[in-house]
Amino acid sequence: MLSVCLAGSLLGTAYSTASLAADNSREAIAERLKPVGELCLKGEACAGDTSAAGAQQAEPSDSDQDSTASADATIDGEKVYGGICMACHTTGAAGAPRLGEASDWEARLSKGTDTLYGHAINGFNAMPAKGGNPALSDDEVKAAVDYLLDSVR
Repeated sequence: MLSVCLAGSLLGTAYSTASLAADNSREAIAERLKPVGELCLKGEACAGDTSAAGAQQAEPSDSDQDSTASADATIDGEKVYGGICMACHTTGAAGAPRLGEASDWEARLSKGTDTLYGHAINGFNAMPAKGGNPALSDDEVKAAVDYLLDSVR
């Protein structure tokens, strides 16, 4: 019995000594608690990448601008709808008019398309601006509205 107690005591001492030996400096603690990732927006140099290559990648090229312009001309409203709008407009959550349900859209259609665009872009009642995705362009939001309206016209 004494040998069991002695072994337990030795193990406990060894464990607590190892715990005390761990690096508990402010720097070590900060390193363990730092965020997993960092947000780096297009056009900004990432905090971790200060190289010229990283800065060059952050700058949009002429070809990027051309492809953006051509992408704007062919925005897929159904794709935008499927990305975020469907969460409410499929189920009718919070009173959202449902895709393909003409009765849900009657009163809204009478307000005109421009008003509906404004509501979708800026938010209205329970609907957040841009459906809660501020990264969407106004044209993408309008394309999604057009897709919804085409389903009931």
